[in-house]
Formats: sequence, structure tokens, C-alpha cells
Amino acid sequence: MNVALVKNDSGPAASSAFAAAQGRLPGAGKVAEIRREAFAAFERTGLPHRRIEEWKYTDLRALVREVLPLAGAPEAAALAKAKAAIASVAIEGAAKLVLVDGVVATDLSDLAALPAGVTVRTLRAVLDEQSNEARGDLLLTKASDPMLSLNAALATDGVVVTVADGAQLSAPLHLIHVATAAKAARYSRSHVKVGQGARATLVETSVAADGAAAYQANDTAVIWVGDGAQLSHIRLMRDAADAVNISSELFTVGAKSKLSLFNMTSGGAVSRLQAFFTLAGEASELIVNGVNLLRDKQHGDMTLVVDHAVPGCTSRENFRAVLDDRAHSVFQGRIIVRQDAQQTDGKMMTRALLLSDEAEADSKPELEIFADDVSCGHGATAGALDDSLLFYLRARGLPEKQAQALLIQAFVGEAIEAIEDDGLRERVIAAAQDWLEARA
Repeated sequence: MNVALVKNDSGPAASSAFAAAQGRLPGAGKVAEIRREAFAAFERTGLPHRRIEEWKYTDLRALVREVLPLAGAPEAAALAKAKAAIASVAIEGAAKLVLVDGVVATDLSDLAALPAGVTVRTLRAVLDEQSNEARGDLLLTKASDPMLSLNAALATDGVVVTVADGAQLSAPLHLIHVATAAKAARYSRSHVKVGQGARATLVETSVAADGAAAYQANDTAVIWVGDGAQLSHIRLMRDAADAVNISSELFTVGAKSKLSLFNMTSGGAVSRLQAFFTLAGEASELIVNGVNLLRDKQHGDMTLVVDHAVPGCTSRENFRAVLDDRAHSVFQGRIIVRQDAQQTDGKMMTRALLLSDEAEADSKPELEIFADDVSCGHGATAGALDDSLLFYLRARGLPEKQAQALLIQAFVGEAIEAIEDDGLRERVIAAAQDWLEARA
């Protein structure tokens, strides 16, 4: 038998990007050592490919091919473009935390007008402190993944947000990622800690400024939800049509707390949200809803891992994909129930709506159960629009595209309706309507 070694095409480009970025990366000592170890871990695999089970349907070695060089620090012209892009996505009353090409833009952010009980520091400032030997943990994660390792190696900046115990935020925090560069990569890592008994809403938006094209985004958020706290996290991904966005989010949820996550992807050529949840406190509740609205040759992936580590927790995952032309949507969801996590209640459902014969939807829901007193289940469906419903609507005078739009709105509506804030829910509905109008 002949054994052939597979060439890692991303290796030289990634090594060059890491070497060239050394002078711009914050942190020394232990932080720098962690970066080198993280990059070495990435090099052992390179860009993830289909022989890695978690990346089976999103082969970055084929879809992306190489790691682009790090985007330069934003200058005055880039900040001006970013300011114009922010105006189109800003939420009235929300405190803006703006990152431009992976770097916190203090002049565009509301750092001086934060709600009571909220403190924000930049990751760069924290890592550059003389005491950074103790802060290398900001780059460490328990999850093992090539893109998380690459992010740890090259994270340029991010925000470190603390919501004090008992704080009740009446307005959202809005984390905005703006891309202004072309054919460059950004890496950010943000940390959010919601204190015990606190209540907060975090909105995260990814948007492209005028002139941004063919960029790569690798953003990570590490989020802790304290005991008795509530966090609603809403993500709207509206990248440039030829961009690549790989986002990772890691959650730790405390006892008697509630975490709601909603993600909608409608932009980018290749996108993936991989979210890892650890339900670490008893009687916690997790609700995850996602929508992919894809057309042309877009590729969108939502991968979830929910770890029920303690008894008495509830999780619900609900995903919808609408695919036109030759678009490709992927959903991978895994619920893990540990041996001691008795009385777990976990449900997962994914549905795909194919508007074209050439569209593709891959769904892989999984259960790993090591306890016996549980209620868990999953399901997956895929199909086209109901011809009888279309006929019913068209018989009442609606044009075909308008009839399809009504059915599509109803299809994704269940996921969107889970957003509790009326204003944010209307904003998400408007974004979905924009996608439908562009399709028409």
C-alpha cells in the first residue's frame, strides 16, 4: 500500500502572515508563548478540511485555499468609511463597541457613555499591561479547533466587557465589526462577563464598508453568564458578497440562568458560526435560533455543541435555512448529556427550504447521552415550497414572487419570533425582507 502525505497548502501563507504580524500583536512573555503554541497547533492541521469530521461539509482548504495577510491598522480614510457603514446598522439607544479591521475604534465607540454597571477595556490594553503574565488566559480556550487556534495566535484586539452583578441594562450593547480592507484578514477576540443576577442584551453585527472585498474574518467571543443572570445575544452577519467569515463563540452558563442566542446570516461567500455551550449550573436554560438566507453560490454553516454538564438544564435549538440558486447550507448540532446530568431536557430541530433544484442542505443533528433520566430528541427536514399553498395565494391575485415571499416569511418566522425585544425583532424582520426584495 502506498502512503501519500497530503500537502498543507495553507502552511506557507499562514506562516508568512504570522511572522509579518509579530510586531503588531499585543502581549509579551506568557502571552507571546501562548500565541506561538496556538499557531503551532494550527500548523499541525492547517486550514480544516473534509477529513476533519466537524468540518466535513465546510472544507476551507477547498473553499478558501490560503490564509490572507493581516489587515493593516485602520487609518483616517478607513475610519471614515467605517463611520459611514456604521450609520446603516446602528441601533438607536444602544452603546456601540466598534472594531475596524479587528482593532477597537475608540472614536467610533461609546466607551465614555456606557450604561451604569458596565465596564469595557480593549483586549490590546489588557494584554499590554506589565502584569500580562497572568492574562494569557484571555487567549486560551478549552475547545480544540484549528480556526480557534489561528485566532488565538493572531488576535489583534477586541473588547473585554464586564456587566456588574445585579445590573439591569435597559438598552443593548452593540458590538460592530467593520471591514474596510480588501484581500486581508482580521482577527479579534472579545470577552463578555455577565454578573450574577444581571440582565443584558448583546447585539453583534458584521458589515462591510465601501471598498471592502475578498477579506477574511476570524472573530471569537468568550462569554460567561453568571448565576441567575439573563443574556440575549443577537447576531446579524451582512458581510461583503465575496468575504469569508469564520466566527467562534464559547459560552459558559451558570445556575438558574437563561441564555438566548439568535444568528442570521445573509452575506458573505463562505460563513460559519461555531458555538460551544457549557451548561455548568443547575436549572439553566438555553435557547438557540438560527436562520441562513443564502443565494447564488453562498456557503453558510451553523455548528453547535451543547454540553449538559449538570442536572436539570433545558436546551432548545431551532434552525431554518432558505436556499436559492446554487447555495449550500450546513447545520451540525450535537447535544452531549454527561453521566451526572440527570433530568436533562434537550431538543433540536433543523429545517431547510430549497427554492432551486441546485441548492444543497446538509443537516447532522447528534445526541450523545450518558445519563438515563433524560428527555432528548432531534429532527431534520428539507423540501420545497408547498405547491398547493402557492396555488392558493396566486389564485387570490398575488404574483408568484410575492406569494413565495409570504411563505418564506412564515417559514423563518418561528425562529425570528423567539427574539423578545420588539425593536430588535423588527430589525431582524426588516433584514430578512431586504434579502427577499433583492431576490425578487
